Amino acid sequence: MEDIAPQGMNPQIVRDLITTKMPYGKYKGVAIYRLPEPYLVWYHSKGFPQGRLGMLLHTIYEVKLNGLEYLLKPFLNKR
Repeated sequence: MEDIAPQGMNPQIVRDLITTKMPYGKYKGVAIYRLPEPYLVWYHSKGFPQGRLGMLLHTIYEVKLNGLEYLLKPFLNKR
């Protein structure tokens, strides 16, 4: 994957959204970017976990909430 990301987005974070898998729970093993929006809304209301996982979950929540999934497509197409 190239190091170009949508304006204002860190390319490493975009790569991590695509490659990092949920480490536990109902969606264990599912890539963060593929988590269903209702699950992310639940986390938003309950509180995201601390650390990098929480940051990634919050980021993908914002991406999906604002209909910005298309920003990930150039990275998905390069996989």
